[in-house]
Amino acid sequence: MQIMETYLSVIIPAYNEENRIPKTLRAISSYLQKQPYSYEILVVCDGPKDKTADVVRDLKLSVPNLDLIDRKKNMGKGYTVKEGMFASKGKIRLFTDADNSTDISYFEKMRPLFDKGYDIVISTRDPKDAEGAGQDVPQPWYKRLMGNMGNLYIQLLAVPGIWDTQNGFKAFRDYAAEKIFPLTRINRWAFDVESLALARKFKYKIGIIPIHWINDPKSHVSLMAYFKVLFDVLKIRWNITRGKYNEQDGK
Repeated sequence: MQIMETYLSVIIPAYNEENRIPKTLRAISSYLQKQPYSYEILVVCDGPKDKTADVVRDLKLSVPNLDLIDRKKNMGKGYTVKEGMFASKGKIRLFTDADNSTDISYFEKMRPLFDKGYDIVISTRDPKDAEGAGQDVPQPWYKRLMGNMGNLYIQLLAVPGIWDTQNGFKAFRDYAAEKIFPLTRINRWAFDVESLALARKFKYKIGIIPIHWINDPKSHVSLMAYFKVLFDVLKIRWNITRGKYNEQDGK
């Protein structure tokens, strides 16, 4: 009996999401059940203190192709996405946020780019990356200011030419994920920057789609997290300069 190959893996890192994740999972599942390709949905718990894992287990009864990694220790979003990349089986592996701020239907804009030979496709909220991008519900002004200033810094040190490195809706071909994520060293918010810097190192073709992003005021990203990202970008630059991302160093 031939086993059907999984086309799409949707990876959802989750920390204290018992209230938001049911709506997100139902929305993703409802959409994917109507598509012509095979898929799986993988929730990876990042040591939540609430009942996120129990809620997901209960939803497995009504959400097809849903699986769960229930890690008890908090390790950070970067570590959690990496864990999901390793555990998933899809030819394309997409991570998205538990708050559903980027609708799953945007994956249909990614598919033509993969068909054209792109190795990685990311989404952007910044029209400087792709015409038509924007935010339906803007972030607070201080987050926008920090984001704009921080991105210039990120471009200078790590990923030139991409204005929105942080939006949590990125898809990787399986071979790209399997080459990049074993080498990553950043466990928290700057992992997006690191993965893109590694994609550039390996000369992968990166596509960008515009999205209209919906800010959730209950976001777990604090102002302090922005400063931690900037510090971690320095680490990424140091690792690049010192050759720390050689393939034999991957764990």
